[in-house]
Amino acid sequence: MKLEASKYVSEKLGNFLPRVGMVLGSGLGFFADEAIEPVCTLDYADIPGFPVSTVEGHAGRLVCGHVGPSTVICLQGRFHYYEGYSLEEVTLPIRMMKELGVETLLLTNAAGGIRKDLEPGDLMLLTDHINCLGQNPLRGPNENRFGPRFPDMSVPYGKRLRALAHEAAAACGVTLKEGIYACMTGPSFETPAEVRALGVLGADAVGMSTVPECIVARHCGIRVGAISCITNHAAGLGAANPLSHGEVAETADRVREPFAQVLAGWAARAG
Repeated sequence: MKLEASKYVSEKLGNFLPRVGMVLGSGLGFFADEAIEPVCTLDYADIPGFPVSTVEGHAGRLVCGHVGPSTVICLQGRFHYYEGYSLEEVTLPIRMMKELGVETLLLTNAAGGIRKDLEPGDLMLLTDHINCLGQNPLRGPNENRFGPRFPDMSVPYGKRLRALAHEAAAACGVTLKEGIYACMTGPSFETPAEVRALGVLGADAVGMSTVPECIVARHCGIRVGAISCITNHAAGLGAANPLSHGEVAETADRVREPFAQVLAGWAARAG
């Protein structure tokens, strides 16, 4: 049975068929206002069964429209496990996108840099991830209409999509780094000991999102690409100043122009 959210959004979209899904992370919601030629904008609160974003900097709107030749459906603000939502609720929008016809998903997030060469303001393409949530969004009875009981995750972030991201970045003079992203539950920032442990595990950056969405998208057969805006050094690696959400938003705002250019070029190519 089709999700109530899918039915509602499909009726609002009419003949508009989105092929590229996008999720905008903390401080990155400006992209929907500046780069998408809108066809339809919906508040999360009006969509049946949809969670409501409670985090500052997440507008809580679904923006559908065009980015170049691509038809896009974009979450201007996401949902997090730390807000009290289940992982099923966190990833409901991804399954909705699948039912609406989305074939490619581009995820973004704000992350703390662990690897020494990652500086605040850098953009890092995800090559892989480490799930530190202690939960998997596919736990429970399998939704066979979406995908298999045991989905393959050997290539969570597609090589072709990464190549397209590098192509988009080169076109606007931006260099993208690559790395492995670790997802923690939050909402507290990590301790220095946790950051050191994540580094030993192979993580290059750490955040509080993205991984559940990627898992569910791959289960659905959706291609996935993801990019982190490195907004700060992870705890114990930078200045002794306390970490804050304000710092995250400030750094994201500082790189908004190159980020928007890269993401727009990537979305245009991905469609």
